[in-house]
Amino acid sequence: MNPSERPITDWLPITKDELQKRGLNEVDVVLVSGDAYVDHPAFGTAVIGRILEDEGFTVAIIAQPNWKDDLRDFKKFGKPRYFFGVTAGCMDSMVNHYTANKRLRSTDAYTPGGKSGFRPDYATREYSQLLKQLFPDVPVLIGGIEASLRRVTHYDYWSNQLMPSILVDSGADLLVYGMGDQPLRDMLRLLKKGVPFENLRTLKQVAFLQSADEELPKNRNWETQELASHEECLQDKLKYAANFKTVEVESNKWAADRIIQRVGDQVLVINPPYKTMTEKEIDQSFDLPYTRLPHPKYRKRGPIPAFEMIKFSINMHRGCFGGCSFCTISAHQGKFIASRSEKSILQEVDQVVEQHDFKGYISDLGGPSANMYRMKGIDESICARCTSPSCIHPVICNNLDTSHTAMTQLYKKVDQHPKVKKAFVGSGIRYDLLVDDFNKNNQDGNHDAYIEQLVTRHVSGRLKVAPEHTSDATLRVMRKPSFKYFHKFKEKYDAISAKHGLNQPLVPYFISSHPGCDDADMANLAIETKEMGFQLEQVQDFTPTPMTVATVIYYSGVHPYTLKPYKTVKRREEKLNQRQFFFWYKRENQANIRKTLQKAGKPELIDTLLGKPEELKEVPKWLEDRRKKENQGRKKKR
Repeated sequence: MNPSERPITDWLPITKDELQKRGLNEVDVVLVSGDAYVDHPAFGTAVIGRILEDEGFTVAIIAQPNWKDDLRDFKKFGKPRYFFGVTAGCMDSMVNHYTANKRLRSTDAYTPGGKSGFRPDYATREYSQLLKQLFPDVPVLIGGIEASLRRVTHYDYWSNQLMPSILVDSGADLLVYGMGDQPLRDMLRLLKKGVPFENLRTLKQVAFLQSADEELPKNRNWETQELASHEECLQDKLKYAANFKTVEVESNKWAADRIIQRVGDQVLVINPPYKTMTEKEIDQSFDLPYTRLPHPKYRKRGPIPAFEMIKFSINMHRGCFGGCSFCTISAHQGKFIASRSEKSILQEVDQVVEQHDFKGYISDLGGPSANMYRMKGIDESICARCTSPSCIHPVICNNLDTSHTAMTQLYKKVDQHPKVKKAFVGSGIRYDLLVDDFNKNNQDGNHDAYIEQLVTRHVSGRLKVAPEHTSDATLRVMRKPSFKYFHKFKEKYDAISAKHGLNQPLVPYFISSHPGCDDADMANLAIETKEMGFQLEQVQDFTPTPMTVATVIYYSGVHPYTLKPYKTVKRREEKLNQRQFFFWYKRENQANIRKTLQKAGKPELIDTLLGKPEELKEVPKWLEDRRKKENQGRKKKR
């Protein structure tokens, strides 16, 4: 159906007029979000709104409210019967606003037209404070990735300070961390029975503040671990680092302990998480009646970039067991994989192909890491006792079933759909899971069958993979495998491509300025990737984000598990010096690269990377062609 033909009541209401068209004057719950409202299962506000509706609650959404005027946006639906639900959106608002060098971004992918400036810094805190001022007697529940990753004392890169739990500054009554489907449904069922909001503190996967004099809610099944207080963390970075280990371990356990932390004259209480969603539970969230479209209100304001990127994609699972030091996925979604049923995924394919502008191409069959679908412990009683933050670092767990057979079969079924010309895998794969030397689980040839299917049917011109670095020392800090496995994967990938006459380059992702990485490591990265024939494009500077190992090292100077010291570059000049190695072939970088390596005491790397000065007179053809394209682009802009 063409979106313009759909009744406005197909979407959840975002205006008073839409509410009245549903025959309502007030609602049970009002959701406030820093993102524009896109009614699609990839957008958290839509998922929460549809769950509320599914549980029999009426709901309205305040999307990207104006926080600078008379606050009419916050007042338009009046008091909800039960609570306000607040989220900054699909990203931490500070990551959304600023680059790794703390420069203000000029665009926002979650706003119509990609325009910036439609949400405040620290959006969850700001929205919650305003709601508490306007409606002091209405409970505020916060959630989403910003609240989740800031639930305990955390380092904030943008203000360069340790901050207490976001509950302290926001004034919110309750915080749901992680993926909120399970706690929300239980919460709603209790509220429907008449249980007061303040009594929801006994639920799993919530956090709250209480007076230090108050007794903790009783639960015979939970042990309690106490962290160093927020004030102790301010005085001692090592205590902050040690706290993180406890938080990460307990966040990734099936039978976790309750965590408490003193903050001034209050105590932060973080209840244990739910066990990973079952197939039935995750299907229930994805099978809700989404329109899969942005709200019609935005049509004249331009497309929403984040939606345009995923509108023809299918998310097959949640969670990631990689445990990468710089990544927040496992901290928010957990390390155990929650996989959808084949039936649910194929039903979504049926919905996607019926969209009015679908041209036959599914942009992504994936997940946080595309090739982890259906992977789990062989003996789940072992998983129940596990405390490791990663299932594949430093080696793959013997108890992990890493068979790719279920994915290969599912890809083939999607391929057979009469309205699908191609279904691509665009979200990136863990290539190390497909290298026999690293992952021994290939006795039945499941790696080879998967790669063959992937390369021949599901690569859209180029395949993205993320080795992240070439230095083994840096990779150990990152919790990533040795770069030698990337070489082995590339050999296998190139052989299959050649066999089928395909020209589909690998596109590797790399990170500079990561803890444990120095200028010599970056020079060696440049040399090794140069020798492999890569001109790097997909690169980024490490950005410290709350609730990651790498951020703890960045701030405290030590690894939270070993308390071993690691050096991290912090000054803008140092970070730019590391980044320039990605682009060693640009003439304007070469003088500074020479200077950086001389200063680092590594002059022998200069000639290897750049050649001797007289050799630079002869420019390689590929580099000359690249420069011509860049010059042509500059002329067009003029």
